[in-house]
Amino acid sequence: MKNILPLFALVLFAACGQTEPADSLAIQKENTAMFRTLESDMLASPQISVADVAAAKEQGVTLIVNNRPDGEDPSAPQSAEIEAAAKAAGIDYVSIPVTHAGFSRPQIDTLVAALDKVKAAGGKTLGYCRSGTRSTLLWALAQASKGESPRVIAAKAADAGYDVAPIELMLQTLAGAAKDE
Repeated sequence: MKNILPLFALVLFAACGQTEPADSLAIQKENTAMFRTLESDMLASPQISVADVAAAKEQGVTLIVNNRPDGEDPSAPQSAEIEAAAKAAGIDYVSIPVTHAGFSRPQIDTLVAALDKVKAAGGKTLGYCRSGTRSTLLWALAQASKGESPRVIAAKAADAGYDVAPIELMLQTLAGAAKDE
């Protein structure tokens, strides 16, 4: 199972829409306040601003997960800026950057632990990246690693406007391994 994760790095890179359109700042500003619901306690979003942290707090978010590596877009708020705003708002923050290398088991395990902690406390998580896709895909992998049905995961992602088809085999592998444990 661990060998399958790096195998899909290039597929995931292409699936995550890593190229920015020329008018990305306009699109980014238009989308920043749009938090999409994956589950009642999990939201995904395109790049957020410092001001969006307050909106997240108003929606009950208790953890912000940054899946965007610093420097990917130098004009976007970097990790330290969002972390400072989150801490000032009383929101926990974790950075799990997803790069061209794709997803790794430590990233999945880190997200699982963070989500379990938030769920146990009755909170809500907001994951963000450039478009919300990497956040959704990492959430999907975390759910599959806990044994959630890939079909259920795909339906939840689709309801939020995201497609997990590029990682379908990984979801099936992780979910199958979880059931075997």
